Amino acid sequence: MTDNEALTEDQVGDRVAGLLLAAGGGRRLGGRPKALLEHHGHLLVEHAVGALRAAGCARVHVVLGARAEDVRARAALDDCVLVDNPDWEQGMGSSLRAGLHSLTGTGTGTGARAALVCLVDQPGIGAEAMARVRGAYRDETSLVSAAYAGVRGHPVLLGAAHWAGIAATATGDRGARTYLREHEAEIALVECGDVARPYDIDTEADLVHLE
Repeated sequence: MTDNEALTEDQVGDRVAGLLLAAGGGRRLGGRPKALLEHHGHLLVEHAVGALRAAGCARVHVVLGARAEDVRARAALDDCVLVDNPDWEQGMGSSLRAGLHSLTGTGTGTGARAALVCLVDQPGIGAEAMARVRGAYRDETSLVSAAYAGVRGHPVLLGAAHWAGIAATATGDRGARTYLREHEAEIALVECGDVARPYDIDTEADLVHLE
């Protein structure tokens, strides 16, 4: 029997923590941190946290970096665990390491067995896609990824049994990419192309996606 077969929906929410990577400085956006961009009247970081909550994540850890104090001051992130990544300029890998450490570090006591990892600059991926990926959780060995026309994308669900291996290979902007490529056969793909658009807000041209 897997974890999921014996758990209620609320218990699954406790086992799967949301992990939002929101530390980027927006270098190609003129140095505007992505977390502080606005979409539908909310900051992107608020938008993403709301989606994770709506997807069923009872606990959400948010990794901050660029202008972290401004994000703390301006964003409504009540009940989130805010994780500072002083090494954010080294790339997404450092934020992923910081986020995973926050789920296991002394004093956090999360008991999480998986992390649903989302990126703050993908507002086209909402609660429905996140809930689909989260719903594929089985136990701490789970590796799950959203897919778009069969191509792997975000969000990804990383079971706790994989966190040490992911942290050891998460460097630069690769995040979990290296580890997932090495464990391709273990990844459960969940098609989300009908409910989400996986664009990134990376450049000035991408701002057209924000409303």
